[in-house]
Order: sequence, then structure tokens, then C-alpha cells
Amino acid sequence: MKKFLLYTFLIFTAFLTLLPFIWMLSASLMNDGHASVYPPRFLPDATTFIQYKRLFTRLNLSRNFFNSLFLSITVTIVSLLFNSLAGFAFAKYKFAGRDKLFNILLSTMIIPAQVTMLPLFLMLKSFGLINTYFAIIIPGMANVFGIFLIRQYVMSIPDSLIEAARIEGASEFQIYRKIILPLATPILVTLAIFSFLGTWNDFLWPLISLTDNSMYTLPVALANLMGEHTQDPELMMAGSVITILPVLIIFLALQKYYIKGIMMGSVKG
Repeated sequence: MKKFLLYTFLIFTAFLTLLPFIWMLSASLMNDGHASVYPPRFLPDATTFIQYKRLFTRLNLSRNFFNSLFLSITVTIVSLLFNSLAGFAFAKYKFAGRDKLFNILLSTMIIPAQVTMLPLFLMLKSFGLINTYFAIIIPGMANVFGIFLIRQYVMSIPDSLIEAARIEGASEFQIYRKIILPLATPILVTLAIFSFLGTWNDFLWPLISLTDNSMYTLPVALANLMGEHTQDPELMMAGSVITILPVLIIFLALQKYYIKGIMMGSVKG
């Protein structure tokens, strides 16, 4: 009976959690005006993809979709490179002030991101990078959380393995590329998911740093779309589905590595 009650509660909770997403998908497949009738309809009378067609033809959302995809992939790759290098250095190299420097980096995590947006904007503006892709890529090149995550994981790799590679004549970069990266794959995939989701879903910074409509990412374009088409909930739901679907697919495809990285980091870190 206890197990039956537990599973009943979990299924009911999962259903309540998924209910808004199911309705969002259902509304995106409705004709104009069907999502705002009373009593509300949970399922469409006739399935149609006209809302998605309008997004990519009349409203040209494909450009914004490409912007989000390109920036998310680029920021993810660049951040993995710099975060893994820094995490490796903090974990396995001994140099003067290493621990103090790392503690200073950790202390910056308590500073809200909104506080640093103005100085960051002024710095990028002085370099002429506002309203360019670099305005999104450069701030995402490295972050304290990524360095911390990889450092904690790399610390669990035995030093004897690295010393053996050095004795065999491997360079430091070869050690990083052939030993650290393969062994740290679970945590790298975890960080890649975080980076991709963070860049894809980011709204405030692209809104501040990008001024041209053709440069907008998908969340910013969708927010502008809501201002222009407030009376078209079906169109809004279609835009929301397009925004959520890619990250959902990526997470489901990589969730095995994500869970493995989190579990191993919590045990060994």
C-alpha cells in the first residue's frame, strides 16, 4: 500500500508538472482563436501546423533560431575549452597563490550577474563589440561555476597517472588532451548541457547587448513577438514550443552522462 500511494503521488505530481507543457503543445496545433474560447479546449478539434508556418515564413523566426543555435553551440565549445584548462590547472598544478586565487574566484559567485552587466556592457562597447556575436561569446568563454565543477572532478584523477605520462615523455598539453579530457567526459557533458541551456535560454544579456532585429536570439525575438501578437495565443504557444524543443531533445539524449557527472562529482568532489 505504501508503494502504491508513493507511485500514485509521483504520477500525479508529474502530470501536474507536465500539464502546462502539454497544453502549450496542444494550443500550438490549434487554429486561430481556438485556444482562447470558453470553456477552454485542452485538445485541438483539428490538428494544424499553420502557426509554425507563420513563424518561419511571415515572421522570419528562422534567422533568430539560427542565431540561438550558433551562439549556444559556439559558447558551449569555447567554455568547455577554457573551463577545462583552468579546472585542470587549479586541480593538478601547484603555483604561488593558487588556493587564494581560487577562493577569490569562488567568492565572485555570490555577486548577482545583473550587477556586472553595466561594466561588462561598457567594456564591450569600448571595443566596438556591441551588437555583434562576440558580445555573447566573450562573456560566456569561462565562468567560475564551470571551473569549480571541472576542478572538483579532475582532483579525483590519480596524480600517479599524470606522473607516469610525464615519465613517458608526454607534454602537458598531451596529458590534458589524451588523459584529462577522456576521463572527464561525464563532467564535460554535464557542463556542456549547463552552458548550452544557459546560452539558449538567456534573455536579459542578449536584449541589452544586441540592438539589431536580425541579431536577436530566439527568446528576445519571442518576447518581441508577444508584444506584437498579444491576441494570438496559438502563435505564442508555437513559438514557445520551438524555443523549448531543442533543449529538451538535447537533455533527453545526454541525460545519462549528465546524471553520471553529477553523481560522480558529488561522491568524489
